[in-house]
Amino acid sequence: MLGRFFALLLKDPLTSGAALVTLGSATALATAWGFELIGGFKPCPLCLIQRNPYYAGLVLGILALIFTRIEKLRWVSVLALLGATGGFLYGGGVGFYQAGAEWELWLGPNDCAAGGSMELGSAANMLQSLATTKVVSCSVAQFRIFGLSFAGLNVIYATAMSIIAVCGLVLPRKR
Repeated sequence: MLGRFFALLLKDPLTSGAALVTLGSATALATAWGFELIGGFKPCPLCLIQRNPYYAGLVLGILALIFTRIEKLRWVSVLALLGATGGFLYGGGVGFYQAGAEWELWLGPNDCAAGGSMELGSAANMLQSLATTKVVSCSVAQFRIFGLSFAGLNVIYATAMSIIAVCGLVLPRKR
């Protein structure tokens, strides 16, 4: 069964790569939003930057899927997957930087903190906002899975997404 699955993927690697980039990007975004909305983890500015390649990957993957069906325009799919690969590498690089700052291997950004918006209508409202605002630092891991923070996990995921996209580009189509 696994052999048939891989045979199907390798029949047209460009189409498979586009589909996997689309699905992988949607999965990454759903996971990030799930941890934020359901788990209560607030993203820092670097975390939000690391989501951008997946938004772009979703759009570029869909674009690539559309153009793989038109033989004369398959080159558009190649460009879309190249763009997605560049985005994933960039996002992985930002994740690497953030993970290094979390492990105190180097300094993180000085101005990297996010919080809720403050209501400045009165002194009482401002004090209440200060009491309930949660500041999220880019240099402190909120959660670790197998010793890796969200940023560290993103490095692995973004690398895998880059490899998938490149495989879609370089593997030959079986006729």
